Amino acid sequence: MEMENQDVVMNNELVPMDTQGIESEMQLDILEPQPAYMEMPEGNTETTPPTKRRKKKSVVWEHFTIENVGPGCRRACCKQCKQSFAYSTGAKVAGTSHLKRHIAKGACPMVLRNQEKNQITPYSAPSKISTFTDTPKRRYRQASSVPLMNFDADRCRHEIARMIIMHDYPLHMVEHPGFVAFVQNLQPRFDMVSFNTVQGDCVATYLREKQVIQKVLEGVPGRICLTLDLWSSSRTTGYVFVRGQFVDSEWKMHHKLLNVIMEPYLDSDTAFSHSVAACLSDWNMDGKLFSVAINQQLSDGAIDNLRALLSVKNPSVLGGQLLLGNCLARSLSNIVQDVLASVQGIVKKVRDSVKYVKTSESREEKFVDLKQQLQVPSSKTLSIDVQTQWNTTYEMLLAASELKEVFSCLDTSDPDYKDAPSAEDWRQIEILCSHLKPLFDTANLLTTGATPTTNAYFHEAWKIQLELARAATSEDPFVSSLTKLMQERFDKYWKSCCFILALSVVMDPRFKMKLVEFSFSKIYGEEAASYVKIVDDGIHELFLEYVALPLPLTPAYAEEANGMGAAKPEDAQGMEISGNGLGLTDFDVYIMETTSQLSKTELDQYLEESLLPRVHEFDVIGWWKLNRMKYPTLSKMARDILSIPVCTVPASSVFDTVQKEMDSYRCSLRPETVEALICAKDWLQSGKVEAPAPALKMDLPI
Repeated sequence: MEMENQDVVMNNELVPMDTQGIESEMQLDILEPQPAYMEMPEGNTETTPPTKRRKKKSVVWEHFTIENVGPGCRRACCKQCKQSFAYSTGAKVAGTSHLKRHIAKGACPMVLRNQEKNQITPYSAPSKISTFTDTPKRRYRQASSVPLMNFDADRCRHEIARMIIMHDYPLHMVEHPGFVAFVQNLQPRFDMVSFNTVQGDCVATYLREKQVIQKVLEGVPGRICLTLDLWSSSRTTGYVFVRGQFVDSEWKMHHKLLNVIMEPYLDSDTAFSHSVAACLSDWNMDGKLFSVAINQQLSDGAIDNLRALLSVKNPSVLGGQLLLGNCLARSLSNIVQDVLASVQGIVKKVRDSVKYVKTSESREEKFVDLKQQLQVPSSKTLSIDVQTQWNTTYEMLLAASELKEVFSCLDTSDPDYKDAPSAEDWRQIEILCSHLKPLFDTANLLTTGATPTTNAYFHEAWKIQLELARAATSEDPFVSSLTKLMQERFDKYWKSCCFILALSVVMDPRFKMKLVEFSFSKIYGEEAASYVKIVDDGIHELFLEYVALPLPLTPAYAEEANGMGAAKPEDAQGMEISGNGLGLTDFDVYIMETTSQLSKTELDQYLEESLLPRVHEFDVIGWWKLNRMKYPTLSKMARDILSIPVCTVPASSVFDTVQKEMDSYRCSLRPETVEALICAKDWLQSGKVEAPAPALKMDLPI
């Protein structure tokens, strides 16, 4: 008799022989051959031979019982909520997938209640629901893990908002039909949120993270430096990214995005000063501003407005002189673009040669074979540059110049290779690369994961200035014309920033004023003394301002002051003394004035002490932390100076040759929403505090 598509009755229980109607999630033991009996017609059941009942192994039967509800009809009843489900009618078996969904996916209210009572989370340990695989001979059991989840709609909304923030997805994606269908299939119980709802959730995430940043800023013991990075847009409006850099009470460096402010009139002289004022007001930072760095060439009116704002917001800190009108990354990028444009003819020849090799697999293999035959020692490989990233152009030219012998051989062996660079072209490319290398190395410093202190950039800047000045006097016409152009561009940056960079290197105990004197003598010659005096006067003036105008007593400063041995009430023999009440502030000024001629200041003492050995790795911030007891006022000034940023753009944009532009979608959103999305992403990504990078490896002849 044909038995394949029939069911069997075991101990009065209908068991299907064909398993293809059962969901693959079931779990069965390996079945050994057993006698099978056809289900007999109603009324003849007494003739059915007795059989041994096989124990059910599927997990779902731990939650269900089978009940006979009529002739040939049985239903599965949930042990928890007593709800019944179809199981078998005559020879037709419904399977168990719907029973599994009732238990595993949270449809059963009793199971859901027990999960909540036991605090089972969506990431709790999974229960095992089985699947099975048919083979020609046997059926094998396979285990899969499906977690019993506690569905949380609020958690889902939070994760959607976080996903949109972290991956720059459009807010309207929650209304896209494809995404809505996808989520409904994952969890039918979740009611998809609207655009307005997810916008509110994203802003709520931003506000929660902002509270964390606000607490950090409130505890900053020193001053805060700002950078302004301007983004354009297709709507003629601009967006100013305001970032803050500071050293916290643990002497660790922070670099945080604080605001993204929409400026409708970029040509206005008040655009940047308005952004700074808005940031200070938003974060309650009045009295804490130290310096401002910008990545734009500003008009005289705009510079005057910013200097006036600096003078007001950070009283008596060099009268607003701590304004960096040029971003280092932008300055280097502009110089490189001008230089590459001046030799665009030979650059195009090299680029076309690289394209000729890289766009054909056979030509690339031939090029590699020629390199091996010629035994060219270079380990560099060719790559086509991305013209919006000038470092890729430099690396392409450098690699091609080291492989010029291979290109020359290719020129003679491949008739299709035309317009190859000449020997003079290769010479000029080598000269170009040699003068671009210092700029490339300096820009690379800005791409490190940590934030180098300001003093690190003085070494790079003065060496570039010196080398360009020397090269500009070369007798080689090509070298002279190339480097004169570079010197003119870099000289603008040097003049606007050398004062601040020099202040920072004075705070490095390995160099102090000695490196300023040495480097200026190389750059300015006989006029060096006057420039050195400007730096020396500036550092002394700033120190006196720190002495006369101490910083606000933040909790960090109060703790630090107590740690330095401040008198306790019980030490005063019962007398309650109030410094302000007895006029002791004026007394301190009197002591300083009357003893200034007899004793040396902290600054003078620091400058007269011997230089520290020039170790390759030196944590200058850490040194001031260790010596803050010896130099209580000077250490605070050093902490602020060394945190001055010289770059206004993130590491990913250091080599950009085009200005950043806000996309059209975000321009269509409210400015407050744009700020929330961008700032929240920055804060979520940079959860850890940035530590200062190790000092540069250098060996200077001083």
